[in-house]
Amino acid sequence: MDNVSSKQRSINMSRVKGKNTRPEMTIRSLLHKMGYRFRLHNKKLPGNPDIILPKYKTIIFVHGCFWHQHEGCRKATIPQTNTDFWKIKLSKNVSRDSQNNDKLISLGWKVVIIWECELKNIEPLKNRIKKILIL
Repeated sequence: MDNVSSKQRSINMSRVKGKNTRPEMTIRSLLHKMGYRFRLHNKKLPGNPDIILPKYKTIIFVHGCFWHQHEGCRKATIPQTNTDFWKIKLSKNVSRDSQNNDKLISLGWKVVIIWECELKNIEPLKNRIKKILIL
């Protein structure tokens, strides 16, 4: 049972941001501190990537575990109300992500996905980024 009215739920969901989210800002700050320079949200690239590192020919998507259904993550659950709607919506997100990744790879980009839950441990994330961006 939902604890809020459908009108309030609609208001809450309309406030969910697609750009400049807290996880995205955290990754951008981390990259900047590590000395990397990047571009943001290029609409000409498939999927409108969150972070583009042209020098390394690398794209970084910062995915929310719920919205992009991070497999095995406790945040990637289907809401108990209106489940049919959510199953369809979230599976479309996953499918679209996969298609966009394939398109970017075919264009010669390296695609990296950083999940929201990975931000709990910054040190392993730093090491992962360093390994990925080695020329």
